[in-house]
Amino acid sequence: MRVEHWTGAQVHDRADDLAALLTDTVAAGASVGFLAPLGHAEAVAWWRERAAATAAGRLAVWAALDPADRVTGTVGLAFPDKPNSGHRAELVKLMVHRSARGRGLGRLLLTTAERAAAAAGRTLLHLDTETGSPAEHLYRSAGWTEAGTIPDYAASPAGELRPTTLYYKRLGG
Repeated sequence: MRVEHWTGAQVHDRADDLAALLTDTVAAGASVGFLAPLGHAEAVAWWRERAAATAAGRLAVWAALDPADRVTGTVGLAFPDKPNSGHRAELVKLMVHRSARGRGLGRLLLTTAERAAAAAGRTLLHLDTETGSPAEHLYRSAGWTEAGTIPDYAASPAGELRPTTLYYKRLGG
């Protein structure tokens, strides 16, 4: 398994592969911002929009690829555009394909994003994740701190309102 930092052009050109990962993630019930069933064309369009943000430097995307060059996971860092927030970034869309779960890929992607953020001078990361989801264990075990829970924050893929838990992690020093 290898993890690559992708340019906007790579995100655009591999949008079909990234869409397959996104639709699998939603079909598995992960709350990543979409309702089920998520159509492939809608997922491709969403990733192509992310390609523009990546090309503009507002988003960094890493893709995990298996030996057959199939996208098996992603993670992103969203960078705020406000002058007072250049020290932080938001961890977004940490996804692992169902066929690749349970082998440490989520942790590898998380560590990759954390190290890249630190190397870019970011000292604070934050994220939100569905309360009670398997992702919470990953974040807690990686040293993230729970900041609080918001009820009825977002609909699950099935359309049921669910709470989200906010986490943060200080990097460096």
